[in-house]
Amino acid sequence: MSFNILDSVMNMITPNHIDNLSSHLGESNTAVTKAMGVAVPAIIAGLIHKVERGEGSSLLNEVMQAGKNPEYTNPAGLFNSPGSGSTSLLGSIFGGGHSAITDAVGRHSGIKSSSASSLLSMLAPIVIGLLGRHATTNNLSSGSLSSLLTEHKEKVAAAMPAGFSIPALLGLNSNRNTETYTNTTSAPVNKAKPNRTVPILIGLAALALLLYFLSQGLKNKDNTPVTTIDTTTTMIKAAPVTTERETMKVKLADGTELDAYKGGIEDQLVACLNDDACKAGKDKWFDFDNINFEMGSASLTSESKSQLNNIDMILKAYPKVKIKIGGYTDNTGDAAVNQKLSEDRAQTVASALKADGSVASQVTGAEGYGSQFAKMPATASDEERKTDRRISVQLVAK
Repeated sequence: MSFNILDSVMNMITPNHIDNLSSHLGESNTAVTKAMGVAVPAIIAGLIHKVERGEGSSLLNEVMQAGKNPEYTNPAGLFNSPGSGSTSLLGSIFGGGHSAITDAVGRHSGIKSSSASSLLSMLAPIVIGLLGRHATTNNLSSGSLSSLLTEHKEKVAAAMPAGFSIPALLGLNSNRNTETYTNTTSAPVNKAKPNRTVPILIGLAALALLLYFLSQGLKNKDNTPVTTIDTTTTMIKAAPVTTERETMKVKLADGTELDAYKGGIEDQLVACLNDDACKAGKDKWFDFDNINFEMGSASLTSESKSQLNNIDMILKAYPKVKIKIGGYTDNTGDAAVNQKLSEDRAQTVASALKADGSVASQVTGAEGYGSQFAKMPATASDEERKTDRRISVQLVAK
């Protein structure tokens, strides 16, 4: 799909937004990030449910109006004022299941129900506003909007946490699928305290209904869920990349030895620094190969520290070296959002390196290039587009 609403929304949310929101809500950054990872696909699932009920025309009018509201496409304004969200939008999306969805998001992420309600009321305008802006720019009809949303079924279903995949609870509303999933529901129901059973069942049933409507399209195509096949394939392909990489010792000018991967950024960068024929310049770039970010954010994972520490050691061993950090994204999503995300990620890496004051002057800057240098089309597989999503080091001087 050329426009991915799920990725576009997640890419709009920066670490600063998370910090501000966590502070206002009195929740941890980790819990808020986890809640967002559930809430955004749940909202999109609700929109898919609406168009599948034949409400595409009314939804088109709603998103078109939202797209004209600058507040709805400004996460900073919404996240800095948690009371500025729209509970009416939640009612429009989820109907009577609004409260149940809120409670379920809170239980899954560990945040208060009131915090989950505030979060959903802020995310709903962002989702609707971004969708409206896309619909206006591309002159979408109600039919094309419906098609766009239904194309997101597989991705949204895959983004929903495993704990929410409880289609057996549809037995409360339908005779379909009860036999297959009976065993998966018995334990949770028995463990619940009597005074909590009803709200828990309501919340899970509401979420299960959303997932059911998402899954029906997939089941009609094939008895084997496509999402499961794709995920398994990705995991099988990814494993060899991690396990087969050859490790090595990279020796620096001061005698320090780094643990690194053969052919990785440390190996290539140090080889260049030790080679008089390898010149610094605007076209001399080296890609990080062992740093990652939390989904849709500029927050580095803890595993990224190792390679950042190695670059820090290289700068110390070669004090004349100066570098610049560049950030890049693939071709999916909104170009402006991609540019902002790549800029934030490049700045995060530069700041992490500058944190060691002894090498701060060697990091000359950071810049985000978004998708302008992406080689793979938006229609390519995620595996193919992975090479376009990167953080790189430019050797400015040596």
